[in-house]
Amino acid sequence: MAKKTIDELMSIGIDIGKDTFHIVAFDPDGQLVMRKQIKRFALVATFEKLPRCVVGMEACLSAHFVSRTLRKMGFEPRIIPAIYVKPFIKGQKNDYNDAEAIAEAALRPNLPVVPEKSQDQLDLQMLHRVRSRLVSRRTATINQIRAFLIERGITVRKGLRALKNSFETIL
Repeated sequence: MAKKTIDELMSIGIDIGKDTFHIVAFDPDGQLVMRKQIKRFALVATFEKLPRCVVGMEACLSAHFVSRTLRKMGFEPRIIPAIYVKPFIKGQKNDYNDAEAIAEAALRPNLPVVPEKSQDQLDLQMLHRVRSRLVSRRTATINQIRAFLIERGITVRKGLRALKNSFETIL
């Protein structure tokens, strides 16, 4: 961390948060040369000043956006599942130690990485998740109504159609 300028980097680790990112960088000798906290909107401005290298980040939805942004800038982003970062954490768990562990894990040649998803892929994934949640809640509500009816001695078969068809008779 004593260096004033960063001429060459081996890897950077980013711990992605909601509003802030914690960044840790290593030079080719494996020395820690940067520990920095930045706001989300300062990502591009910060990375424009850095030499191109491997950039590791833990897998999360935001990681795909950050990865695409950094790839366009010439970096080599790697999205790593959290389970593979855990063995690299040293000391107490905090954002800087997480970023350091991510930077080290990103350099492992055989470590499985998450394929970068396009915005269209993420949008489709979001739609499937929302639909799945709606179907799950609908099913739970139907089962709750059936349970209330059973308490009154009225049995209704499983399923939305059976419940809808029974409403008129029940009422």
